[in-house]
Amino acid sequence: MKKTLLGAAVALLSMAGVASADPAEGVWQTEVDDGAFAHVQISTCGNAVCGNIIRTYENGGTPYQSPNIGRQIVIDMVPQGDGSYEGSVWRPSNERIYIGRMSVNGDQLRLQGCVAGGLLCASQNWVRVQ
Repeated sequence: MKKTLLGAAVALLSMAGVASADPAEGVWQTEVDDGAFAHVQISTCGNAVCGNIIRTYENGGTPYQSPNIGRQIVIDMVPQGDGSYEGSVWRPSNERIYIGRMSVNGDQLRLQGCVAGGLLCASQNWVRVQ
């Protein structure tokens, strides 16, 4: 009986962990920017999600060793509900950090970097790789 209860408790805890996974978690492919694109691993960081560049590719899809591998590009994106997030975004091509907004809908992620208090924004649409 004790083994059955223990097994049930472990199974419930495992399912709870899966159910609480943030929808933004995973590996995402960026759009091409300045002739290259990247794969970004997004995972939880405290009460937010953060994303690090894990692989980089030339526009044609040839992998290359960028000095940006390992750098954080999605910074402290706090969930706002309905798949939207607010935080910061780093743009490798100009080394600047912007006000960030992000929204996730299934395997689609829209990332915005904004200036002027969020009035002027540029965006990219990313697709889930994993």
